[in-house]
Amino acid sequence: METARVLVAADKFKGSLTAVQVAERVTAGLRRVAPDVRVETLPVADGGDGTVAAAVAAGFERREARVTGPLGDPVTAAYALRDSTAVVEMAEASGLQHLPDGVFAPLTATTYGSGELLRAALEAGATTIVFGVGGSATTDGGAGMLAALGARFLDADGKPVGPGGGGLAELAEADLSGLDPRLADVDLILASDVDNPLTGPKGAPEVYGRQKGASEEDIAVLDAALTHYASVLGPETAALPGAGAAGGIGYGALVALGARFRPGIEVMLDVLGFAPALARATLVITGEGSLDEQTLHGKAPAGVAAAAREAGIEVVAVCGRLALSQEALSGAGIARAYALAELEPDPAVSMAQAGPLLERAAESIARDFLS
Repeated sequence: METARVLVAADKFKGSLTAVQVAERVTAGLRRVAPDVRVETLPVADGGDGTVAAAVAAGFERREARVTGPLGDPVTAAYALRDSTAVVEMAEASGLQHLPDGVFAPLTATTYGSGELLRAALEAGATTIVFGVGGSATTDGGAGMLAALGARFLDADGKPVGPGGGGLAELAEADLSGLDPRLADVDLILASDVDNPLTGPKGAPEVYGRQKGASEEDIAVLDAALTHYASVLGPETAALPGAGAAGGIGYGALVALGARFRPGIEVMLDVLGFAPALARATLVITGEGSLDEQTLHGKAPAGVAAAAREAGIEVVAVCGRLALSQEALSGAGIARAYALAELEPDPAVSMAQAGPLLERAAESIARDFLS
C-alpha cells in the first residue's frame, strides 16, 4: 500500500496555538499512530492576524518596522517579503492587540501605522503587496493610512482633521496629490474575509464597532463621519465589497490606492504555494479554533476544503469548538471534524491544554483515515 501523504493546512487556534504550532502538534499525533506517514505542513491564514506568520512559515523573510500604533504610540510591526512580493498585515500596525486591556479608542484610533508599514514594503522594493486586513482597533476609513502615504485631510480652516473616524466629521478637503508615487506601479491586493460595505446597517461601524469599544452613540457618530468622508472621496466605492473591512481601511485602499479586492484565503493560498503542495497530498487536514457559521463565509478552512474538493482530495478538520452539523461540514467539503471540546468539555482547560489535546485528535485521525 502506498504511503499516505498528508498536507496539514490549518489556521491558528486563536488564543491558544499559532498556525505553526497547530501543524507541529497535528504532525506529532499522526506520527505516533502512523510513523511512516509523510507530512507536509503549510500553515494558512485568511488575511487577518497571523497572515505574516503564515507567509514566513512558507519561506518569506520576516522584516520589522517601527510604526505608529492605533493610539499614536510607536509599535514594532512585522511584514513578510519574498523577491518583490510583500505580505503586509494591517493588524501588525493597527490591530486590537496593540490596545492595553480594557482600553479602546473607537473614535480616535488611527491606521497611520498601516500606511507606514505599506511604505516600508515599498522601500524594500515590493511591486506586489498582499494587504491582509482584519483584527483592527480602528474605524477611520483608512484615512490614517492614506495620511501616512502622503494624503492630506483638512478641515474648513485648512488644518489637518483629528485622528480616527471621529475626526472625519470635520473633513472639508481631501488632497491626494501627495500620495507616494511608487503606489502607481504596485499591484495592491486587498485580502480580506469580509465583504461588508463602508457604512449603513452592514457597514464597518454597525457590524464591527462594538468589538472595538464603540457605544451606540459612537457607532452613529462614526457612520455619519464615514458617510461624509466617502462623499468627499467617492461615494460609489463605499458600496463595494470589502470597503468596510478592518474599520473601512478597505475603502481607503480601494478608493485612493487602486487596490483590488480578493477573498483573503484565495490570495493567501496562491501566495503560500498551496496548489503544488495539494498535488502531492492524499489527505488534507485543515482547521481553526472555532468551526462555525463564520467558517463557511471565506475563512481559511472553507477555502482549503474547496480547493481540495476540486482536486478530488479528502479533507478532515481539527478545531477547538465545533458548531456545524455534519451536513454543513459535508457541504463545505469536509468529511469529518475532530473537536478538542469532545476530549475536554471545559473551554478554559481545553484552551490551556490545546496542544496535547490536538495531538490526541490527530491520533484519532491517523486511526480513522491512515490505517
